[in-house]
Amino acid sequence: MIGLISATAAGAVAAQRLASAWPERTRLYEGPVRDAVGRAFGECEQVVCFLATGAVVRLIAPLLADKATDPGVVCVDEGGRFAVSLVGGHAGGANALAVEVGEVLGAEPVVTTATDAVGVPGLDTLGMPVEGDVAGVSRALLDGEDVELDLEIAWPLPALPPNVRRPAPDAPAERGGPAIVVTDRVPAGGRVSGPEETLGTDRAGVTEETLGTGLAAGTEEPLGTGLASVTEETPPAGRPGDAGEPLGAVPHRGAGDARVVLRPPSLVVGVGASRGAPADEVLGLIESALRDAGLSPRSLAELATVDAKADEPGLVEAAARLGVPVVTHSAEELAAVEVPNPSDAPLAAVGTPSVAEAAALVGGGELLVPKRKSERADGRPAMATCAVVRRPARGRLAVVGLGPGARDLLTPRAKAELRRASVLVGLDQYVDQIRDLLRPGTRILESGLGAEEERARTAVAEARRGQAVALIGSGDAGVYAMASPALAEASDDIDVIGVPGVTAALAAAAILGAPLGHDHVSISLSDLHTPWEVIERRVRAAAEADIVVTFYNPRSRGRDWQLPKALAILAGHREPTTPVGVVRNASRPDGSHRLTTLAALDPATVDMMTVVTVGNTATREIAGRMVTPRGYRWQENPEGAE
Repeated sequence: MIGLISATAAGAVAAQRLASAWPERTRLYEGPVRDAVGRAFGECEQVVCFLATGAVVRLIAPLLADKATDPGVVCVDEGGRFAVSLVGGHAGGANALAVEVGEVLGAEPVVTTATDAVGVPGLDTLGMPVEGDVAGVSRALLDGEDVELDLEIAWPLPALPPNVRRPAPDAPAERGGPAIVVTDRVPAGGRVSGPEETLGTDRAGVTEETLGTGLAAGTEEPLGTGLASVTEETPPAGRPGDAGEPLGAVPHRGAGDARVVLRPPSLVVGVGASRGAPADEVLGLIESALRDAGLSPRSLAELATVDAKADEPGLVEAAARLGVPVVTHSAEELAAVEVPNPSDAPLAAVGTPSVAEAAALVGGGELLVPKRKSERADGRPAMATCAVVRRPARGRLAVVGLGPGARDLLTPRAKAELRRASVLVGLDQYVDQIRDLLRPGTRILESGLGAEEERARTAVAEARRGQAVALIGSGDAGVYAMASPALAEASDDIDVIGVPGVTAALAAAAILGAPLGHDHVSISLSDLHTPWEVIERRVRAAAEADIVVTFYNPRSRGRDWQLPKALAILAGHREPTTPVGVVRNASRPDGSHRLTTLAALDPATVDMMTVVTVGNTATREIAGRMVTPRGYRWQENPEGAE
């Protein structure tokens, strides 16, 4: 919940705007400001104060306890010009909230966290628990010191700065200097400590270029593995200050041996439980199994069991106390999993020879702790069993639609995925559109026209290596773009996320007026991948069905007869005066558009950067705009419509 506090009439108006925009997320606090701040600070995860920053600092100072538990606080000035992330930028989510508040109120977000300022991902914002000297390692990242990345467990990470390097295979096992370790194992001392320990609560033909400097040096190699035929460019990273240091760099004593451990959600514990098994017994068994194996409970992703135990109170309570979900599988599914320790008891009870081991292994992985039973002080039979599996790291492929070209038509979700990716794959001209949005250290794999299938294979291969990959396409990546070839290559061993974008047809329609007000279809006239006979049959069907048609890829130097042929087919079913919209480079600075008719359109004026929208028999030109009526009955008799 977000608490909203104001002290003036203008502040109250702005607070009400946020409350109206986020009715399920916000709560307005009234009364004396000091009392309101105190109540909101204790009751909400985040707070927005419509007050001067100095006033807010004095009000919250006595309330601050720990950055891992304090709410994030955003301060908005009286004029609504700025949304300042005051405290809890990362752990409290104030940085992201400042951006959200700015979008609603038209205010400029002010974020002063050093990592955010230079585009470096905060180590405590990666969606997994973090331990150790976060401040020290972050300082080393910002100041360009060599930081070692030790991926004991491969896990998708966003792009890290080029000074983060993986040691070569033959490098010494123990090294000094700052380091980031990704592991689910507990060090010999039982925990990682540092000057600033954060115990997070989050669970969950190609040219290669790396933003920033990423060339191998000495016994080290750049983060990530390239393709055999790649060449690598290394443009400067970050935003250097007057002295050539990264923005925000200050003299310091060095990070020394600062170390941060990231805990990926890599462990699955399978649990079998007798009816009435106490939660303490289940929990004690799980904790002892992890402890004896040297595994961190902070890497626990889920408890897995058989469907029949989905509502077992002790198991459900143990999961709640561990902060993880209970995932269930059918007895038939578990019975098909090969396990080292099958038993007749669960077979008789729930229909599968294994619950704990099979439930942990059902998704694949490495069995780290075979089935073990709980121990009871009174010597009575055990009521719980468990097994621990390290599940394989799943790479992440985001297929991102960039929209028609205008930056303000690129969705916030698309921007977030570009920032999240460590590897970007795309057509060179599309990469140029969004290069400035990528984090320093992003590996860029780009190629020219005609290499769609190669790009798709490359993106999937990188995801299978455990990388976080963004595959970009113009418009919507699922419409005549990269989603289809990528998903044809991908199997269920990687996570695939689709990010929709504004298509060329929609961007062109908005410019023309409302040509897609009723049923419509998009047809590509390129016969490079589809035989013309198939394309012609589809055009003819659209003509006979009286459907508005948008033509993609209408004409190129080598394909100059398909558009006239398609228009002739439509002309056999529509009047010569049927409106036709022609939009080139929709939403881009050099874009153009015109409205003509089916009879007057000259195909020679159309190229591959153009979409052509042909109306149906009801489409009209009204005040210079192309409009297709919705066609509902109320349009014919609006007064009698319900």
